[in-house]
Amino acid sequence: MGSKRQFRIWRGDEDGGDLQDYTIEVNEGEVVLDVIHRLQATDAPDLACRWNCKAGKCGSCSMEINGKPRLGCMTRMSTFEENETVTVTPLRTFPVIRDLVTDVSFNYEKARETPAFAPPEDVAPGDYRMQQVDVERSQEFRKCIECFLCQTVCHVIRDHEENKQAFAGPRYFIRAAELDMHPLDTKTDRKEYAQAEQGLGFCNITKCCTEVCPEHIKITDNGIIPMKERVVDRKYDPLVWLGSKIFRRGQNESVEASAKNQPGVHHGLGGVHSHRGGSHDPAAETQAQRGLNWNREVPHPTAPAVDQRGRLPLSELTFDRPAAPSPFGDDVTFPLPAEHLNYAHPEQDDKKQH
Repeated sequence: MGSKRQFRIWRGDEDGGDLQDYTIEVNEGEVVLDVIHRLQATDAPDLACRWNCKAGKCGSCSMEINGKPRLGCMTRMSTFEENETVTVTPLRTFPVIRDLVTDVSFNYEKARETPAFAPPEDVAPGDYRMQQVDVERSQEFRKCIECFLCQTVCHVIRDHEENKQAFAGPRYFIRAAELDMHPLDTKTDRKEYAQAEQGLGFCNITKCCTEVCPEHIKITDNGIIPMKERVVDRKYDPLVWLGSKIFRRGQNESVEASAKNQPGVHHGLGGVHSHRGGSHDPAAETQAQRGLNWNREVPHPTAPAVDQRGRLPLSELTFDRPAAPSPFGDDVTFPLPAEHLNYAHPEQDDKKQH
């Protein structure tokens, strides 16, 4: 027998919207996506929701349920109390198209900017050979279903729209890490590209991306942190730095001079910066992959949150583990109470002022 449950679902479009209350029948064993489908069939036929496989393998039904980014098809109703209200909102980081559907094209743009796998020229397709240990080392990253939950929860772009141009996000950091581990990939500068063009330095390893990954990929521990360590070895090791200055003397100047006439390359105060990333313009790609765009213009890091006296919160000083606390807080359990949740359209305050 089913039971009546309370839902609050965000309804609206790019011009604004609000949370609306619904009372929906829920049967044993159902997931949140089942309830949304029933709502579409009964009370809200115009409710927009993106989905495909309903098996946790396509990543289409990404949404925020009681404040936490999740897959609607993998969130069982049995995890909520019968008397609590379940609040469903669209992914907060990306522009709203309508209701629960957001524009995630940002991620596909970053995917196109990432240089593809480059096999050895003297090995024909079908003749690639790898040791099993190399297969297993990067197999974890190939489990990604591109639900973009890690992207939407990453505070670098979630809280700072200006960072999107210079920051690829955790999904593409593990892509770079996977290719950097690949024994047949001939591009030897994946780590430099991640630092110079993907904004790897902006990540401060809070591990929020790992927390929400439905495939349980250790994004931070197995992908981002090792990549950061390899960048440090190559960029900040004094012997490597001295060698690069000796053997590449004058190379930067010649590349910058040849790039002035190339389309898609911006010449600012900091030097050459390709807005087209690593795939749209051959000259810009060549420079980026050779690690020559160290002076690209990127947004400055934001200052840490401080209190009225200009001091860091006490938790920042007494945290007993490396890195930073969870963005959700160690004392927070899910689902959150419905009265603690709200969803404000990113632009609705600005429109009220005009």
